[in-house]
Amino acid sequence: MKYTIEKSVFNLNQNIKFGIIIGKNIRNTQTTLKDEQRLRNAEDKMREIYKAEQVRELTNVASYREVMTKAGINPNKFPASVEAMFKRILKGSQLPTINALVDLCNAVSIENVISLGAHDLIDLKDDLEVRISRDGDVFLPFGAEEYENVEKGELVFTSGNKVQTRKWVWRQSELGKTTLNSKNVFFQIVGFDDKQKSSLCKTMEDIEHLVINRFHGTCEKYIVDLQTQTINF
Repeated sequence: MKYTIEKSVFNLNQNIKFGIIIGKNIRNTQTTLKDEQRLRNAEDKMREIYKAEQVRELTNVASYREVMTKAGINPNKFPASVEAMFKRILKGSQLPTINALVDLCNAVSIENVISLGAHDLIDLKDDLEVRISRDGDVFLPFGAEEYENVEKGELVFTSGNKVQTRKWVWRQSELGKTTLNSKNVFFQIVGFDDKQKSSLCKTMEDIEHLVINRFHGTCEKYIVDLQTQTINF
């Protein structure tokens, strides 16, 4: 399978870096007390450091908003999913537990203040691409059974003509939802710096550690950017 970033995406920000991890033969489970504690600790630490009104100023969040605005997406109406999650936490709410993989991914996302998506490869039948939507693209909303059409000109993440994430990092599809049965998972992390101690690299290290040590799988890692716009896996 191929994963490609359309060249026009880098016109929005030439420093966008997509950290990709392919987790194979994962053994997901129900959330354990230890898993939930990591999530709650991440939430508590975020509340200690930040206030709700500071979320837009966080380095990665500010960059997501800038890219979305350049792409014609109103980040106030369609905030990056992590921005909405961070605001929810800082207003005092706890994230619900879903399963170990989802909850630990949320914990890692909070710890590193970065966008992290996990997609079950069983539903991703065609090549993957971050691109501008075109005629024929469709989206299956979370919890829905019928596809909706996606208008041309929207920044999306797709598998063929099936959109996996609308409005760049706003909302994921029902397709690719990670469940207890998920075995092979595509992790997509969006950052702007891939130096050794960057949030992107730290997140990739954390996910790799979870795949191998918590879920007893194996993984492949890639950085996709302006210099390397396509990978095969």
